[in-house]
Amino acid sequence: MTINTDQLDVPAMEDNSSFWDSLIYAHPICVNWKSEAEGSIYHLASILFVVGYMGGSGIFGLLYVFFLLGLGFLCSSVWSWLDVCAADIFSWNFILFVICFVQFIYVAYQVRSVAFDKEFQELYLAMFRPLGISMTIFRKIILCCDEEVVTLEKEHCYAMQGKTPIDKLSLLLSGRIRVTVDGEFLHYIFPLQFLDSPEWDSLRPTEEGIFQVTLTAETDCRYVAWRRKKMYLLFAKHRFISRIFSILIGNDIADKLYALNDRVNLGKGFRCDIRLPNFYHVSIPEAPKMQPVNQIQHSSRQH
Repeated sequence: MTINTDQLDVPAMEDNSSFWDSLIYAHPICVNWKSEAEGSIYHLASILFVVGYMGGSGIFGLLYVFFLLGLGFLCSSVWSWLDVCAADIFSWNFILFVICFVQFIYVAYQVRSVAFDKEFQELYLAMFRPLGISMTIFRKIILCCDEEVVTLEKEHCYAMQGKTPIDKLSLLLSGRIRVTVDGEFLHYIFPLQFLDSPEWDSLRPTEEGIFQVTLTAETDCRYVAWRRKKMYLLFAKHRFISRIFSILIGNDIADKLYALNDRVNLGKGFRCDIRLPNFYHVSIPEAPKMQPVNQIQHSSRQH
């Protein structure tokens, strides 16, 4: 006995069509629209939603978004309870209001827990915030230096040529540092510049070195310092922070190169920055050149 599969497909297709018809046409089409507008609470909720979705990024942007959206869902809950009298609409809007309220409290707690001293706050606003660094990441950077700001009095040396080891990376917060070599002035270091970026960049993590320049405070200075070992551990854990400092140090070295107003002239057109150890070989006297073999033979024949 054979069964016709076409006859079995007809009821299935009819069931599918009836399902979609009921899904689409189950509700009557609006013919008579309400002449009266909804209450002021509904319109206030809509305005709060529009303004709330205009919030920016970052922690303060999240506070802005969750605060206004929470107020919008709260107004919608009141509207659904008083005007619409629909339990399901009220329940959904109230649940969304609770979620926004909890998120707002959580973000506000994060902002409070990531509070810094005035100097670190100014450093974040001037140097790290323009790069899009969040305050939570900045806190990890500050914890690496133990949240300590070091004071350097006037005419005191941060580093001495040929004596001070390169064991940290420091950033000047206030004051002015004079850079000299063999008593000759090179350039100044101003706030928001690294004190030893060329020395840091010239060494690998496993290498050691000493300063080839002298850094002296011309005024009372304050700076923040990161130890090399702790910084490399931080870089190993957070590659994003490593890339940030790579960009900052490279930009700082470029600024120092442009700021140099006294360079060493080694003759034959060589002019280089003596703070970059990669150019030390230029100052080494050249070895006497070997004469070609044919010239030696020619001179021997003449004698």
